[in-house]
Amino acid sequence: MLYEKNTFIKNHKQVDVHFGLCYPNVYKTAMSSLGYNILYNQINERDDTWCERIIYPDENSLESNTSAKYFDIISFTIQFEEDYFNVLEILKKSGIPLKRKERGDNDPLIIAGGPSPTANPQPLSDYIDIFIIGEGENTINEFIDEYKNSKKDLKNYLKIQGIYIPEYDNETKISLVENMDNAYHITEPIISKSDDENYQTIFNNTIMLNVSRGCSRGCRFCMAGYLYRPMRETDYKKLVEIALETREKTGLNKITLIGAAVSDYSQLEMLTANLEKEGFQISTPSLRIESITRETLETLKRSGLKTITLAPESIEKLRKVINKDIPDEKIFSVIQNAVELDFKIKLYFLIGIPGESLDDIEELVDYMKKIANMHTNKKNVKFSVNPVIPKPQTPLQWEEYNFKDIKNKTRYINREMKQYNIKCESPKKGLIQYILSCGNNDVGELIEKSLTKKPTLKEWREKIPNYKIDDDLPWAKIDVGINERFLKIEHNRLSTLKQTPWCEKSLCYNCGSCEK
Repeated sequence: MLYEKNTFIKNHKQVDVHFGLCYPNVYKTAMSSLGYNILYNQINERDDTWCERIIYPDENSLESNTSAKYFDIISFTIQFEEDYFNVLEILKKSGIPLKRKERGDNDPLIIAGGPSPTANPQPLSDYIDIFIIGEGENTINEFIDEYKNSKKDLKNYLKIQGIYIPEYDNETKISLVENMDNAYHITEPIISKSDDENYQTIFNNTIMLNVSRGCSRGCRFCMAGYLYRPMRETDYKKLVEIALETREKTGLNKITLIGAAVSDYSQLEMLTANLEKEGFQISTPSLRIESITRETLETLKRSGLKTITLAPESIEKLRKVINKDIPDEKIFSVIQNAVELDFKIKLYFLIGIPGESLDDIEELVDYMKKIANMHTNKKNVKFSVNPVIPKPQTPLQWEEYNFKDIKNKTRYINREMKQYNIKCESPKKGLIQYILSCGNNDVGELIEKSLTKKPTLKEWREKIPNYKIDDDLPWAKIDVGINERFLKIEHNRLSTLKQTPWCEKSLCYNCGSCEK
């Protein structure tokens, strides 16, 4: 049984637009997405629109149990490439024709946004009418205004920045919120209660404070770090005001700090000190090792945080390949402080970094064992090991995914680390994610086939892109603000190990994002 407070219930006969906000993943994940929650509240502030949530695996809305096929607009918020399968499943279950060319005037307008389709909309381009490129809240009101005038006359949407329409294969430029103080901040979040753990969100009944967006550290594998530049911060005084207003309206007292690089937030200590002064409990999903101080950890400990999440990524030599040049001394210092403060520790590592050898993997295993043995209980140190996935709009977009190599390295790590708390991602799953990330529209054939029959590994391998440095890329029409010259320089530095400094504390290196 699920109980929710602060949802919106309207009469669909008294609104002009019935909007289905669909998340193609489970409730627990959907309601932990700040972007999804922002769109829900923001759209429902309009008197002319009722926005209802449709959350996988259901094809009916939570608010009124209405089937997706009866909405005017169905909008998919897609965080992960693996959710492409669920997008088509929801369309099929609700009776909406899968292919956009097969849909008629009585079918909903199907739109999609989120990081994955922003970077490369092509894999779903045969199924989606319109893609919103960038941060949806910056575009959605203008989009709904245009819908009221144009309905499914798609060419009229081309004048909106951040709109990509597969039918026209138009060039478009990403749309981002420029001033975070003026961004949409939720003060009446949905509060949910349930005995079913599937409905207990990651940030269950906490105030999600959007401290910043974007990250310009320049980790060469990180798609979000290239899509959402430059870094934009909300003033700490504004955040304290939002927290106080939200607590007054909801009674919530626990805060989760949300941002691509929370520990890089320039006013972090002022923010945490003021929130602590007001009696809030504070937590954060992850912290950048470079920015963590003993004081930050102590503040989080006092606020009740039990686990910290860190991403060393690899051994020191390979961190330089991906432009994450953190010295081992800093990493071990942070871990030692965390151990002394009795935190549980979760660490993320990557395998398959360009130039990585089996000797490097052996060193990585020793490295993880050393970290685990720093804790009084090595089971309190949890490792997550994932293959590097070359992503569009990053310097790794021209790299290959070597399935056989990843498979051998994963087997070795699992064998050597069986006495430790470790989880290695499936190499096959990584291969599929690579193809979904970097593929063209022909990948849609396999996504659609998966509705009735599981594609074989051979079929997936036939879709492996393997782009060369001067190839025309499927996402070339999508301008996220990073120029190709800069990406090629960064790609070259994968082998030279040359570091690109953090632009927040060095000279501008002209990536292009500040010219958006």
